[in-house]
Amino acid sequence: MAVSKPQPPSLPPPPPPPAAVEGKPHPTYSRPPISLQPSHNKKNHPSKSIRLFRRFQTVFRSFPIINIPSCKMPVSLHGGRSNDGHIHGGTRMTGTLFGFRKARVNLAIQENSRCLPVLLLELAIPTGKLLQDMGMGLVRVALECEKHPNEKTKIIDEPIWSLYCNGRKSGYAVKREATDDDLNVMQMLHAVSMGAGVLPSEVTSDQQESGDLMYMRVHFERVVGSKDSETYYMLNPDGNNGPELSIFFVRI
Repeated sequence: MAVSKPQPPSLPPPPPPPAAVEGKPHPTYSRPPISLQPSHNKKNHPSKSIRLFRRFQTVFRSFPIINIPSCKMPVSLHGGRSNDGHIHGGTRMTGTLFGFRKARVNLAIQENSRCLPVLLLELAIPTGKLLQDMGMGLVRVALECEKHPNEKTKIIDEPIWSLYCNGRKSGYAVKREATDDDLNVMQMLHAVSMGAGVLPSEVTSDQQESGDLMYMRVHFERVVGSKDSETYYMLNPDGNNGPELSIFFVRI
């Protein structure tokens, strides 16, 4: 007489994921609405330099990041500082350095943290490298372009610059329009006057980058030397201690 083997008890099917049970999609990052206001000097139409950049942008982003030795040194534009660090004749601006660690660093200049950027540059220096150098001491960035007779373009509207960092040629800097990702970063930092840290990578739509988005927000004193020279001096909240950065715009 055949004896039937006992069958193992059947297991219940695994429960569906919580999103399916609740009938809700998995949570996604929601961008805050942009409430940044136009600056007082903001143009309502694209400038000639912006139109030129649109044609140049794709080519520039394909360039590798390289450092080439050079004997050129940044031009120094001296301004007298008061006891509180303010430069006589200077205008206080908000500056933000941001980008992924190994990607090119971006520099945004605003009239204040609640305004749209008046200047946005992409520099051929890795974000992590520039912030690391700033943590070790003084960093001078010189941006040079060619001066033409009867020049009518404002110096900060020039589309492309030769870039020197502490006297070494470091490629180029390009002015560009603010993208939705840039504005999203500015919006998230609108309540930050000064500070540094990281933002989650979800704040941008760049699928080629991973990791956290690094940023440093500081105050700059803008000093206009002439129509062919401007300087942005970083102000430190703790006096002479901490990182220092000077950015020189020069037409030569």
